[in-house]
Amino acid sequence: MQLDFFPSRTLTLYLAKLFVVRIFAVLVMLVLVLLALDLLAATGDILAVPGNGQAEIARYASLRTPQLASRFLPYSVLLATLITLVTLNQNSEVVAMKAAGMSAHQVLAPLLLTAALVAVVSFGFNERIVTRANATLKAWEAAEYGAVPESVGSTGGVRSNVYLTDGRNILSAATLSGRGEGIVLTNVTWYERAASGIIREQIRAPRATYAAPGWRLENPVRFDVAGATSEQSQALVVGKTLSPARIDLQSVDPDSQSFWELSETIDAFDAAGRNTNEMRAKWWHRLSGPLSALLMPLLGSIAAFGLARSGQLFVRAIIGMALGFAYFVVDNAALAMGSFGGYPPFLAAWAPFFLFLLLGETVLIRTEE
Repeated sequence: MQLDFFPSRTLTLYLAKLFVVRIFAVLVMLVLVLLALDLLAATGDILAVPGNGQAEIARYASLRTPQLASRFLPYSVLLATLITLVTLNQNSEVVAMKAAGMSAHQVLAPLLLTAALVAVVSFGFNERIVTRANATLKAWEAAEYGAVPESVGSTGGVRSNVYLTDGRNILSAATLSGRGEGIVLTNVTWYERAASGIIREQIRAPRATYAAPGWRLENPVRFDVAGATSEQSQALVVGKTLSPARIDLQSVDPDSQSFWELSETIDAFDAAGRNTNEMRAKWWHRLSGPLSALLMPLLGSIAAFGLARSGQLFVRAIIGMALGFAYFVVDNAALAMGSFGGYPPFLAAWAPFFLFLLLGETVLIRTEE
């Protein structure tokens, strides 16, 4: 049964096909250009590591491509919307559809349906591929594109840039693998500070394991700040108040966890009495982010209506583009505010979406309906 909200089946498939092809073409173009620029900046650092070659460059590209595709998919939908609607307007196809009795919402319905499917695919792509690419690339970058330690156990993912405080003292590690008492820290630095906050001794070690309590540094090198002297030392234990549970909580990277894993992490932080504003904002944004693709046909719809020969088609396309990019600016600002508690997490993730949904509907109704 044909729903009144959609045009005929033939026209729906025609518009959806036009839209999908343009989304894919714009996304491929953006990803290739941005990946080429990114490789120009990163290739030197990758090849600076002995033993690295073309295989490592290809690996870096394979990890960056999902990140770029996920980040710029909504932009691709916006640009594809403008290209599709401007083309239809210039060819008088919108005029023909309006003359057939179709409303503006019926003209946009196939594009909105396609964008909804893109949002669903984007969510699945983010959860299955992008989160894993984030975790792998961050760990590799923390190891300065060298060998990344293997994860310990089936549940021990590799995490990077661990930073912990033990009273006045600080423990940092480039990477962390494993969980619980099986945690292994690599490229570890222990900063011992005086009561005034000045660092008086720095100890570096390639590896540290749990010593129950504390963390045993293997082959440490001590550097005395006051005397500016270094010496090799025997294995020693530091950070005796740093439990594996505390390290598990403090080394969480929300961008490297799936939607369901992040839910469990938030529950664990709540149980420990820790602040969860940043993680909750990103958890809600895992839903609102992909749905931003659904807004793009609505925000770009101003380019579809109005006579092409009036000379204002270019201006309309610019307005549609400005509305789309304004959404991304407001969305990023709101998410940043939610991360440090300026906005409630739900409001930070969803307020821009509903605000621009109402704005797009208002513009569409005022200009055409």
